[in-house]
Amino acid sequence: MDEAEVAVTVDADFKRFWAGQTVSAVGTQVTAVALPLTAALTLDAGAAGVSAIATATYLPSAALPLLAGHWLERRRKRGVMIATDVIRAAAVAVVPIAWAFGELTLPLLVAVGFLVGAASVVFDIASFAYLPDFVPEQELAGANRALQGSSTAAQVGGPGISGILVQLLGPAIALLVDAVSYLASAIGIGTARRAEPAPRASDDRPGLWEGVRQLKVSPFLRALTAHAALYNASAQILVVNLVVLAVKERGLSAGGYGVALSAGGAGAFVGAMLGLRLARQLGYGRAFGTSLVLSTGLPLLLAFLPGRGLQYGVLLGAVQFLAGIGLGSANVLSVTIRQLLIPRTALARSNGAYRTFTFGVLPVGAAIGGVLGSTFSTTTAVAVGTIGIALSALPMFVREVRSLETPVTTGV
Repeated sequence: MDEAEVAVTVDADFKRFWAGQTVSAVGTQVTAVALPLTAALTLDAGAAGVSAIATATYLPSAALPLLAGHWLERRRKRGVMIATDVIRAAAVAVVPIAWAFGELTLPLLVAVGFLVGAASVVFDIASFAYLPDFVPEQELAGANRALQGSSTAAQVGGPGISGILVQLLGPAIALLVDAVSYLASAIGIGTARRAEPAPRASDDRPGLWEGVRQLKVSPFLRALTAHAALYNASAQILVVNLVVLAVKERGLSAGGYGVALSAGGAGAFVGAMLGLRLARQLGYGRAFGTSLVLSTGLPLLLAFLPGRGLQYGVLLGAVQFLAGIGLGSANVLSVTIRQLLIPRTALARSNGAYRTFTFGVLPVGAAIGGVLGSTFSTTTAVAVGTIGIALSALPMFVREVRSLETPVTTGV
C-alpha cells in the first residue's frame, strides 16, 4: 500500500463517509432479499408477485440514470445522498408499520421496491460524482479501493445478514432494522465535516445528452461502456440459466448454490484489494486487460464442468472465486479511470449515461436468457451467456486502451 492509500484510510472524515457508504450498501442488499421474502412468507405470494417486486425495484436503474445525472450536475451531492437515505428509510419502514396494522399488500411492496430502487439510483450517481471533490486526486484510487472492497463485502454478506434477520425477526420486522441502517448511513455521510465545494458556475447549459458525449469523446470510455453493456447483458443470460443447470440438472442444493455464488463475491473482494497494485506494475490499461482474462475468460468453463451435487458445487465455486478476483480488480480500475478521465463538471451526467447503457440492457439479457433456455437447453444457454461475456472483453484490448498507463484528468 502506498502513502496516498494510507492517508485516505486514516482520514477521519473519509472514515465517516466510508462507514455511511458501507452501511448503505448492506441496507440495499438486505432490502433486495427481504422484500421478496416478505411477499412470499407474509402474503403467500407466488413467483409472479415476487417477480413484480424485483421488476419494480430494478426498473428505475434502466429508466432514471440519464435524468438523474443531468439533474445532479449543478447540485451539492452530499445533501442529495443524505436525502435519498432518509427516503429509503421511510419507504422501507412503511412495510412493518403496514404489517402491524394488517394493511400489508403486494401493491404496497411493489411501490416500496420502486421507490427504494429510484432513490438508490440517485444515491449511487451522486456518490460517484461527489468522491473526487471529497478526497484529493492522489488519494482517489485508494478511496475507490476501500469503497469497492466494502461494497463487495456487502454483496457477499448482505444476503446472509438478511436471511438471519428474517429467520430471527420475521420478514416485516427485519425491514425495520433495514430502515435503521439507511438512517445510520445518512448520519455517517452527514457527519463527515469536510465542506463540499459549491457546484462550478458556468454560462454553458449542457443538454441532457452531454453525459453521452463525454463517453463518446474518449476511446477508453467508449470501449469501457461497450464492454460493460455486453458483459451485463450476457451475464443475465448466464444467471437465469445457471441456477436451473446447477440445482435442477446437476443436483446442487439451493444452499450449496448460494455458497458457490458467494465465492464469487469473496474473490471480488480479493481482486478489489489487488487491482491498484496490478495497475502500478503494468499500467492501468494492461492491468484492466489482465483482470478481464479472469473475469471474462474463466466463465467459459461453466457449461462444461463435470460432476453432480457437492463435486459440481466445489468446481462452480472455484470458477466463481477466480473470475471474481478479475471482476473486483476491474471494478476498482473502472471507477477510478472514469472519475479521472471525465471533467469534474460532467461526472454526474456521464455516470447517468453510463448506467443507462450498462444497466438498461439487463432486462433484455434476462429475456433472451429465458428464450434460449426454453428453446434449446440450459447448458446451451449457459454457454451462450459465457461466450457473450468473453466477447465483451474485446473492446478493452484495442491499442488506445492497452496503452493507458495512468489516467489523467481531462478537465476541472
